Amino acid sequence: MDTQTLINISAGIIIAGMGWLARELWGAVKELRKDLHIIEVALPSNYIRKDEFQEGVKELKDICRQIFDRLENKADK
Repeated sequence: MDTQTLINISAGIIIAGMGWLARELWGAVKELRKDLHIIEVALPSNYIRKDEFQEGVKELKDICRQIFDRLENKADK
C-alpha cells in the first residue's frame, strides 16, 4: 500500500469515530433535555414554596412565644 492509501484509511477511521462520538453526545443531550423538562414540571409539586415555608416558620415562632410566655409566668409566680 502506498502512503496516500494509509492516510485515507486512517482519516476515514478517525472521522467515523468522531461521527459516532458526535451521535452519542447528541443523543445524550436529547435525553438530558427530556429529564430536565420532567424535573421542571415536577419541581413545584415536590418542594415547598417560599411563602408556604414562611407561614410555617411564623406558626412555629408563635408557638415558641406562647411557650416562653408561659415559662416566664411560671417563673414569676
